[in-house]
Amino acid sequence: MVNPKLKDELNDQLCEAMLSLETVDECYQFFEDLCTISELKAMSQRLEVARMLRAGHTYDDIVARTGASTATISRVKRCLNYGADGYNIVLDRLDPDEGEDSSDD
Repeated sequence: MVNPKLKDELNDQLCEAMLSLETVDECYQFFEDLCTISELKAMSQRLEVARMLRAGHTYDDIVARTGASTATISRVKRCLNYGADGYNIVLDRLDPDEGEDSSDD
């Protein structure tokens, strides 16, 4: 379910714009124009933190691999457990073989 505080015409337009992109190169071009390098790196870092958390990595492993702060890791973990399920949707589609139960390996 979408947070009603986020749902508006401008955010709809942004989502539609992202859905219109067809290649990785187009995504790079769009994000380069839309975001600062720091903003893009922060989003990429959070996605990797989410992937690593789902795979069962420890905070220490995640800090070493991503450079993320423990506060960022905690926030991402909270989103994975109690958020809108956005991380899980994306991660399931990126690697359908690596689900939430992969930490049991």
